[in-house]
This record gives sequence, C-alpha cells and structure tokens, in this order.
Amino acid sequence: MSESTTPVPEPTIVTAPDAIRVENISKSFGVVRALEDVSLHVRAGEVLGLIGDNGAGKSTLVKILTGFHKPDAGTHARSLGIDTVFQDLALVPGMTVYHNMFLNREITRGIGPVRFISNRTMKKRSLEYLDDIGVRVPSINAEVARMSGGQRQAIAIARSTHSDAKILLLDEPLAAMGAREGALIIELIEELGKNSDVSMIVIAHNYVHVLEMCDRVNLLRNGRIMLDKRTDETSVEELTEIVAAEYRLQSAGQRAGP
Repeated sequence: MSESTTPVPEPTIVTAPDAIRVENISKSFGVVRALEDVSLHVRAGEVLGLIGDNGAGKSTLVKILTGFHKPDAGTHARSLGIDTVFQDLALVPGMTVYHNMFLNREITRGIGPVRFISNRTMKKRSLEYLDDIGVRVPSINAEVARMSGGQRQAIAIARSTHSDAKILLLDEPLAAMGAREGALIIELIEELGKNSDVSMIVIAHNYVHVLEMCDRVNLLRNGRIMLDKRTDETSVEELTEIVAAEYRLQSAGQRAGP
C-alpha cells in the first residue's frame, strides 16, 4: 500500500506592477506613419532597452510617453513622476555642479516672502545624492564645463533620480563617449536598476551595451515593435539578424519595382 503524498504547491512568481504602459499606440504626421499599433510596458524597478535605427519611431514614442505628443489611437497609462535625461543633458556649463543639481528647484531659506538661496544645504545634499549612486566628481564647487562627458551624464542622472521621478527616460546616455566613460554610465545604470525602485527606459544603438545594462529589450522598426524579450533570452546576433532581414526584404521590394 503506497503512502499518500501531499502535493507540493507551485512556487509563486511575484511580478512587479507596471510603472508605465502603452497599448496599441499609433501616430501619424501627415502621410508619414511614425508609430503603428505599438504596445510597450515597463515594470517598477525594471530597465528596458529601446533600440532601433534613426527614423524607427523612438523619438515619437518617447514624446508620447512624456506627454509631449498625443497619440492618434491607443491607450496610455503611467504612474506620476517621469523625467527625461536628453543627450544635451540640460546642464549649464558655467554653473557649479551643485547649482546644476538643483537647477530650477533651488533650496531656499527665510521667513515669508523673503527667501535666500541656501548654497550650504544644496552643497551638502549634492554630495549625498552623488554618493548615493557612487558618482565621483573632482569638486561640487567646480563648473560643469570642467567635467568629462561621463561625469556630466552622471550628474544629470543623479539629479533626475532625486527629483521624485519614478521613471527615467535616458536618451542615448553613451553617445560620443569613450570606453572608460561608457563603462562608468553602464555601471551606474546597473546599480540603479539593482538598488532602487526607479524604472528606466534606455534608448541606445549599441546592442552590446543594451544587453549588458538592461533587463529587457524592445526593438522598434518602422514604427512597430519587432521584438520584446528579456536580455538574457536574446543575443546581439538575433537582434542584428532581425534588422538585416528587414533590410533584405526592403531591398528586394525596391529591386522588384512597381
């Protein structure tokens, strides 16, 4: 007689809620179809890589996510608190690191309508913010113009992460950077992904970088999402083949002619 066994319950997989989601988004500018039936989501604390050639629709999608453009069709839902770090970084080169950290949201002190900028407090908090994410600069009193490209990018990211933003859109954070500075930003993004609840969408061209620093990747091509996979389930070869196959298809169509 066999002994009865108690069924072992399946492990429960906890999935983080979406921090941002768009479903079936379409957008046209005149006769140009920029986006067509695009669905995208990012979970809380997730780092999503958004890749695609110039003209693929990345900029239009980002402008819809930030509310700059209204889609022609589809639904868009996101939590409050979204900030974008553009390629120009929105830093003032002639101002100090700590003044840039609190640009347009300066800390003041005083009573009633008479307020004074509290440089001491901004310096102290700037050091704390940079230390929190492991960023080192020569001096917070130095002008940003004296910083390297990697240090400027890190300052812009540090500012965004301490602006109550829950979602960061990073537009080509590794553009025009050398290997050493690029490694600094990749490490920074990885650390933020592991140790914070901030969700990130990283727009990039370099597939190797995306697979290294992101949890998941979306490939945008001709206004459509052509691939949505975890980065540990895809490869540079697969991403390259998808793009190459599309080019071959287009070339064949052009040769065939009308």
